[in-house]
Amino acid sequence: MDKLIELAVSVVSGGGVALLTWWLTTRSRDRQDEEREREALRGHADALVVAVSDLRAAYVVNRMLWERWPEILRTVALTAIAVLGGATRARIAGGTDMQGALVGAGRGAELLAEERVVGKQALTALREPFNRIATAAAPLLRCPTPALVTATEELLSAAESVTDTVRLEEKLAAFGRASLEATTPPPTRRERRRARRSG
Repeated sequence: MDKLIELAVSVVSGGGVALLTWWLTTRSRDRQDEEREREALRGHADALVVAVSDLRAAYVVNRMLWERWPEILRTVALTAIAVLGGATRARIAGGTDMQGALVGAGRGAELLAEERVVGKQALTALREPFNRIATAAAPLLRCPTPALVTATEELLSAAESVTDTVRLEEKLAAFGRASLEATTPPPTRRERRRARRSG
């Protein structure tokens, strides 16, 4: 009978240990999976913030290079010099006033066309940050946290009109808060008890 009791105790204790081991292993694995998901979410959120920052920087550089008054005046002055230079060259070669005007206008048109091509090339530099924004936002739009999905959509909408920097800053800050909330692990039981006692 003692042997039977020892056997029953060892089976029950072995089963209890096996059950406890299984439960702890499963719980640990689930926590690791959740942490991996949070890390991936943090990575995507960081990539989106960097892409939006790159877009802002590209916009500022483009604006500084092509849209400021000194740059516009520089283009006008260079065009005027090109027109006068072309007209003078045609007159020196023995052309009439009309031929000089046509040569000057042609030279000015060439210069403006070159400026326009370079300006368009500078604008195409904005395409890469937009592509990176879309790539980084795609996984965030599938996130199970509704607040993060909403913040991502609003940030994408604000990034489309990069000229409204105030709105873009607001949406970027809201996205940062939502991503922090979504990637912060839930409090443990001990932390919740401690908060209840102190609060």
